[in-house]
Amino acid sequence: MERIRNYKELRVFKLAMDSAMMIFELSKHFPREERCSLTDQIRRSSRSVCANIAEAWRKRRYRKSFIARLNDAEGEASEAQVHLEIACRCEYLRRDIVDTLDDRYEYSMAQLLTTIQGADRWVIGGRSKR
Repeated sequence: MERIRNYKELRVFKLAMDSAMMIFELSKHFPREERCSLTDQIRRSSRSVCANIAEAWRKRRYRKSFIARLNDAEGEASEAQVHLEIACRCEYLRRDIVDTLDDRYEYSMAQLLTTIQGADRWVIGGRSKR
């Protein structure tokens, strides 16, 4: 197994980034009146998943901080799912597109949970710094 050198090589980060970019493109077509509400919220939460994964990577020296950032990423992913569902029910996005993105976030959250459960494998110095 190859050693991962930075967060950009993580599958979960790549998936989150691809999802955020997909949401960005799709949300360009939301109604103008949603610009300061749903458009902003869905973009912010999807981008925050990526940002929290990156921050978690830099916090690997501190187990609790590492896990906290991963938990934040998971929370932002579920927030993005809610905004996607709202966009679908408002008929801004098709159900098949929302389902695809929802599946991507479910997979991402599963990866984040697996990483949290195996945090000691990722933390620099193992369990020594909590």
